[in-house]
This record gives sequence, structure tokens and C-alpha cells, in this order.
Amino acid sequence: MKRLVVLGGGESGLGTALLGIAKGYEVFVSDKGKIKQKYKDVLLNNKIEFEDEVHTESKILNADIIMKSPGIPDKVALVKQIRESGIKVVSEIEFASTFTDATLVAITGSNGKTTTASLTHHLLKQELDVGLAGNIGDSFAKQILEKNHRNYVLEVSSFQLDDIWNFKPMIAVLTNLTPDHLDRYDYKFENYVASKFKIIENQTKEDFFIYDSDDPIIEEWLRNHSIQSKKLPFSLTKVIEEGAYLKNKEIVITIDNNQIIMPTENITLEGKHNIKNAMAASTVAHLLKIRKQTIRESLENFQGVEHRLEHVLKINKVQYINDSKATNVNATYFALESMAAPTVWIVGGEDKGNDYKELFPFVNEKVKAIICLGVDNKKLLESFGNMVDVIVETQYMAEAVKIAYKVADAGDNVLLSPACASFDLFENYEDRGRQFKNAVRNL
Repeated sequence: MKRLVVLGGGESGLGTALLGIAKGYEVFVSDKGKIKQKYKDVLLNNKIEFEDEVHTESKILNADIIMKSPGIPDKVALVKQIRESGIKVVSEIEFASTFTDATLVAITGSNGKTTTASLTHHLLKQELDVGLAGNIGDSFAKQILEKNHRNYVLEVSSFQLDDIWNFKPMIAVLTNLTPDHLDRYDYKFENYVASKFKIIENQTKEDFFIYDSDDPIIEEWLRNHSIQSKKLPFSLTKVIEEGAYLKNKEIVITIDNNQIIMPTENITLEGKHNIKNAMAASTVAHLLKIRKQTIRESLENFQGVEHRLEHVLKINKVQYINDSKATNVNATYFALESMAAPTVWIVGGEDKGNDYKELFPFVNEKVKAIICLGVDNKKLLESFGNMVDVIVETQYMAEAVKIAYKVADAGDNVLLSPACASFDLFENYEDRGRQFKNAVRNL
């Protein structure tokens, strides 16, 4: 019997453990942190051996295969030891994909992947049996065990792609590439880019690669590498024969001489970046033979993703917007770009080596006040201190929202778009977004 060790007892770890047991593995789960009680209960009910708040090396280094949760960096001593000992390390998407012959659509990118994955799932579920997994929803492994859909839309991160071997989506989507998570990639952007492109490394000429051809980093990589898969670019700036482009406020998608045209004015998502997300999702839907009418209607009734430019409430004619998912500068760039009214901007958190220069034009043009919400706001104060009349610091969400309420006038926006990770003051970006929404509702 093969021994599967699962490092990390969260959503993906639990799903992998359950699938492993069902497929005849001897399974052991180990988490350096505390495993949530609801997950412990499932492990106990299924008689799966586990430990938390410790890693027992003797129980880990005798594995045949190890599934490492994406949150565990390679520089951890135990992971180095595992790699040196030659034990095969896989991610959840790699392990789970070996137990399904479903059609896989995998979506990655620095920004937009959650929205694009959710929108793609929304377009496909009208006509197909499709699951949504990866970085979103229930774990992929657990869904294969319980539902085994005919199709899956997977939102995948670079961390999940780092540990793939044979993972091969029929359709791969790359939304864009900007510096992110560089602390995990020796502060080398090219390492991060290479990691993202692993999404297509096992594809054949039967498979498809959908990507943003306006993105200079993607275009440069493609110029320097030959790929097997069939390329379907999308663009806002140029006409594209096979793929998607924008013409007179209409999205035009062509695949094998089969064309579909969709007006953009009825798309519920705001901002230029969301036209690109809609292009990518619609191209997937068109490839999988979803009817044109269904695609049009689905784009018009899609409600967006929680914590991503989410309109919370309008109070005294001021719109409060939750963009807590903006954990890097590029995501905040898109948020500020889409603001059509004077904006009170709540920003800050754990800096990932941010360069704020690209935000300067929007701050000068659209931002009337800045509220820095973080433990260390020095870099924000230095970057933006001379650009706005009002810039204040706080470490409490409720206080940040109260200050915004005082500063904002009728017709303004209050935007939480932190451009930073959340771990200095919050559990995660969801916790940050929920605290913002609660504080707004308490006004």
C-alpha cells in the first residue's frame, strides 16, 4: 500500500486525504499550525491519522508521495529535506487530476483569475455539468470524490503549478502577469513568470491556450519559447483573427471561422480589465460549444465576486466599495482606473515589495483622501503624502470607515483597495473585506 503524506490540514489537504483513502492509499496528515475543528472531525470520522502544531519527520520522510499545501514555501527546512530525499512532491491539482477524465479548464494570472474563473463557471453551468475548484470553492480532490463532474473550471495559483508533473488542462487561460509573491521566487520576476507558464507545459496540439496579447510579459515569453497548444489571444487594442478582440464596443470572438459578437454595454462587471475577463471566459464558453444567446445572457446577469470591486452600500449618496481582494499594486491599479467619481481610498497592509509609481496618475486625478490601514504605513506616507490634502493612519477597520464617512461628500466613492497582503491586521483578505462591510453597515 502506498503511503500518502498530506502537509497542511486545510481545504485542499482534507480533500486530498479523503480522495487518497478512497483510492487505497495509507494516509497521514501533518500541519505545523492548528487544524480547524470542523476538519479534525472529518479526519476522525474517516479514521485518517493526523497531527497538528508539529511535523514528526519520521512519519513524513517515509512517504511514497507528498501533497504539499500551496501555502507552505519551499524554503522551509522540512520541505528542503523532503526534496533532497527524492520523495515526489505534488500539489492538490496534480494529485486529484489523475483520478478524473473530466475536461479541465485551468485559469491563472496575477490578477483577474478569481473573477474569470467564477464568470467562466457561470457561463458553462447553464448548459454543462461543471465544478468550480482550485483556489476557490470546495477542494478539487473532494469534488472528484463526491460529485465527479464532467467538466471543471480550476482557479490555479503559481504555488499550485510549482508542484505539477502531468497536470494537463484542455484549456489553459493566462489573464496577465505583473510582479507578485516575489518573496516566494527569490525576488526574481522571471522565476514567477516561469511558474505561471507551467500551466501549458504538458499541453499538446489538441489543447488550447487563451491569453492576453496586450500583456508585454506574456508576449515576450511566447516570442522566446515554442509551445504545443493552439493559441487563442485576446486584446483590447488589436484585431485578432483567431481569438477575441474589441471593436466598436463589441467583443468579437472567432474560432475555426465560427464567429460570435457580443455588445459590452450590458456586461454587469465594470472596468476595462473586466472586458478582458469577459473575453477570456466567453472564449472558453465558445470553445465548449455554449450557445451564443446563453453567453450573452450570462454576461448580463453575472453578479461578480465577493471582495472584488463589490458594491456594498450607498449611504448619503456615497458608494462604499469592497476590493479587499486587491492584494497587489496591479489589482489596485484596475480598481482606481474604474473609479468614475472622487474617491476616498483605504489602502495598506503587509507590503510585498510594492512599487506604487504606477498608481500616481490615478491618485492625482481621482483620489481626494487616503486612509492608511496597516501596522507600518511609512512607505505609503512617503509615496502619497504630497499628493492629497488628507492622509491619515489607523490600525482599526471600524475607525477607517468612520474617517471615510466624515471625509466623503455626496457623489463620492469610498474604496477599500489595499494593494497589500492582509496578514498584519487580519486573518486573510476575506476577513478584511467582511470587517469593512460590517463597519459600513454599522454606519
